This record gives sequence, structure tokens and C-alpha cells, in this order.
Amino acid sequence: MLVRCVAVGCDHAGIALKKIVSETLNERAIEILDLGTDGLESVDYPDFGYSVARAVADGEADRGVLMCGSGIGISIAANRHPKIRAALVHDKYSAQLCREHNDANVLCFGGRVITPEIAKSCLEVFLDTEFSTGERHERRVRKLCSPVYDAFEQ
Repeated sequence: MLVRCVAVGCDHAGIALKKIVSETLNERAIEILDLGTDGLESVDYPDFGYSVARAVADGEADRGVLMCGSGIGISIAANRHPKIRAALVHDKYSAQLCREHNDANVLCFGGRVITPEIAKSCLEVFLDTEFSTGERHERRVRKLCSPVYDAFEQ
């Protein structure tokens, strides 16, 4: 899938990393749907996680990138949407596998825990890696997407 548009969002702790992400997307001529924030004033990360999740789920963007201090909170927020598979990554290998095995459509970073160089390389892998189709991975992704799936009843 050719990635044409990426929704980007962060809280105040992700501002510096958001700049790196935006520069990388611009270098690749990928449209950016910037959903904020733009300043260092304290804001609530769930608001931005929900906004990016909604944009990706509604088809306004092909994929999303989210950042907060650790990446944990904003990934939890995005994953509350049933059509979103947000992955918090820390290296190129996890960025590759989140696409190949999980068909992740939102990439999450911790602005306080990852270097700009590693984040850029993870973003590039996330954009370039396709989902590995096949019964095993497709079956698992269907379970991830099911709003009524209860693993404890299986």
C-alpha cells in the first residue's frame, strides 16, 4: 500500500520528535494531517490519541504517528478505537514486525525515551513494510479488530 497521508499527533512531551517525524514525511512527499499539539504547554495526550485514531479509522489518513513522553499513554488511547492497531516501538525490528505481523496502522513513540535517529529509522521501516498476508497473521489481526472478542472465552 502506498502511504499518501499520515495523521500526526502528540502531547507537549512529543513536540521535538513531532518535528523529526514531520521532516521525514516531508522528505518522502507524504501529506501530513497535523492534529496537534504545537506548544510546550501541558495538554492531555488522550485527546491527540483519539484524534489520530479517528482520522485513520475514517480514512482521512492512511496511517498515523503519535508521541507522548513514554509513548505508553498515547498508544493506549489510540488502541481504544476498534479499527486501530497502534504499536509502541523502540527499534527498527519492532517497527518491522508491527507492520508484518500485526498490520499496525498507527506508530507510537516516547519522546523522552527514543533518540531522533532511531525514531526516524523506525518511521521509515513502518512506512515501507507491508503486512504479511496469510491465514496465521490475518486470523490474529481479525481477533484484534473484533470489538466483542473475549480471549478468556476461547
